[in-house]
Amino acid sequence: MTGMIPGLKVSYRDVHYAEKAMISIFLKSCTGLLACALSLSVLGAQFDVNHGVAVATAQAQGVNEDTNVRVYQEASPAVVAIDAGESTGSGSIITEDGLVLTNAHVVGGASQVTVRLADGREFSGRVVGYADENLDLAAVQIDGNNTSFPVVPLANSSAQVGQQAFAIGNPFGLQNTFTVGIVSRIDSERGLIQTDAAINPGNSGGPLLNRNGELIGVNTSIFTTGESAGNIGIGFAIATPQVRPFLAAVENGTATTTASRPNTATRSASPVTIDGSAIRSRLDSSSNVLPDNSYFNAHTFEGRAGQRISIAMSSEQVDSYLLLYGPGQEYLGENDDNGNSRNARLEVTLPTNGTYFIFANSYGANEQGQYELSVNNLASSNGYLVNQSGVLNDQDNRLTDNSVYDEYSFSANEGKDITINLTSQEFDTYLLVIDNQGNKLAENDDIAENNSNSSIQLSLPYTGEYRVIVNAYDQTGRGRYQISVQ
Repeated sequence: MTGMIPGLKVSYRDVHYAEKAMISIFLKSCTGLLACALSLSVLGAQFDVNHGVAVATAQAQGVNEDTNVRVYQEASPAVVAIDAGESTGSGSIITEDGLVLTNAHVVGGASQVTVRLADGREFSGRVVGYADENLDLAAVQIDGNNTSFPVVPLANSSAQVGQQAFAIGNPFGLQNTFTVGIVSRIDSERGLIQTDAAINPGNSGGPLLNRNGELIGVNTSIFTTGESAGNIGIGFAIATPQVRPFLAAVENGTATTTASRPNTATRSASPVTIDGSAIRSRLDSSSNVLPDNSYFNAHTFEGRAGQRISIAMSSEQVDSYLLLYGPGQEYLGENDDNGNSRNARLEVTLPTNGTYFIFANSYGANEQGQYELSVNNLASSNGYLVNQSGVLNDQDNRLTDNSVYDEYSFSANEGKDITINLTSQEFDTYLLVIDNQGNKLAENDDIAENNSNSSIQLSLPYTGEYRVIVNAYDQTGRGRYQISVQ
């Protein structure tokens, strides 16, 4: 896992050593594009002095409604219900001769399934391929006797955080239910999309669509509070770039026909007490499963706004991975290797009062074993969100310019003014602040011409997690440092 920072889509910087002033960061963000699109919509609206805002809002609602109707009408005929006997789910017809894309756990170990179209027609279908054990995908060929079927086209471009997302599926046995949301997070390392479009039991295998009615992901799992519970907003989909190699294998006949994933059930969340004893649990086949076939158990705790906590997961049997979600199911942070170990640790300032969800997960697929999990208060240190010493050394992760780095995280509320200081007497420091989508918010090399320490002052643009990258200016930078966020 060295060489990349989990969650970042591209490298932080392309370093040109000849001139310090030429250092720049190349990070991809849809934020500016969204802002431009919104600005153009507003400029194109018809305003009067007293009712301009109302007119603009009404027009925006009309545009959204038209898009919703169009996407549903175009895509829903090609979204099917799948009955595999022991399990049911959804799927998308992607070729006119009736190839259906769905989840491996929907079809389980069945070789034959029943496929029901939106218009009520039913066909038998043959399971013709599974993705490898790291991906929850399967393909079903409808036995249609030369029937020409409607299709959902695959998007040619990758999903972007903030774009509209539409889910169609068969939750609770209700065929072709349609829900709307946005792409709220992309885990490019695992090839996963997180969306807040309501995804309920039965949606598994159905499409996640863009505003053009194209498939940007395969809806594959949510976390619920019980077997029959509805969506709580933490929904995942396998991104289309992960899907294409599997479809190519199906087409050329090299996809495995051995079931890669059994039917899965949801394990309810168990509580953990702040400053209580560490809980002991186990990741195994009875755990919840993410789309990359990694197991996870959900745990909850009650938190207060402004409370600073530490979450620690340790195991000698699995490579620990932690994810944290807030009371509104907003993503707050993740950690894989704490200090390059197999354990994981998150330090977070809680943004609001309520129930928080911890996903105790493993980095790899199908890892099984025992772990310990604890949540503890962090004592305030004169208002510091982070105040730690550390060492850059050869065991640290590396950026693409081969310079080493350490990473710290903190959470705070929108509008909070912070100062980040990085000092060292042993190397030329370089400091970056990254948002929760992997985009650069600020950077600093030298405080002054004759001062190689780094400092950033920033007014935080949102409530949630931020990441601080402690880096050296060049590849040779090694040594002790002090990092503070206040």
